[in-house]
Amino acid sequence: MPSIRCTVDNCHYWHQGNTCNASEILVTSDSFGQTAADSVDAPQAANLNTTPVNTCLDTCCKTFVTKGSGQIRADGVTRNPL
Repeated sequence: MPSIRCTVDNCHYWHQGNTCNASEILVTSDSFGQTAADSVDAPQAANLNTTPVNTCLDTCCKTFVTKGSGQIRADGVTRNPL
């Protein structure tokens, strides 16, 4: 599995060394990310429409859960064991 890097250290999936420790992630357009419910995430990706963008500034990681928020089961994604 490729290494995913993330600098958002208040995310449940963040790990030391700026590594994303989510079992899977969903990167999508900002416009979709702003309107989709928290429960819409990587496990549903195969059933979602594509969301073309023009630059990396138009993208977002939908697999964000605030560390310690109690919402870690909202998206169906799990944290990989260390």
